[in-house]
Amino acid sequence: MAKVTVWTKDYCPYCTKAKALLDSLNVQYEEVDISKSPERIAEVQEKSGYMTVPQIFVDDKYLGGCDDIYALHEKGELEPILNA
Repeated sequence: MAKVTVWTKDYCPYCTKAKALLDSLNVQYEEVDISKSPERIAEVQEKSGYMTVPQIFVDDKYLGGCDDIYALHEKGELEPILNA
């Protein structure tokens, strides 16, 4: 199973929605809450090119944010990536 990392903020509804999708698929993920570690904002921006959250990675592959993983899921492409 791939290593999934979700960069979040605790007050972000899109983060909650993205995590809910992953939870519904029984995906284990590491959550990096940058609201508790604001110094890590630069780190996620360097990795993804964005300062917004959520930012979702599978291993070192950048999947995007909430809308991106929902779009992948609707096309049937998310689970194969997660199970690689």
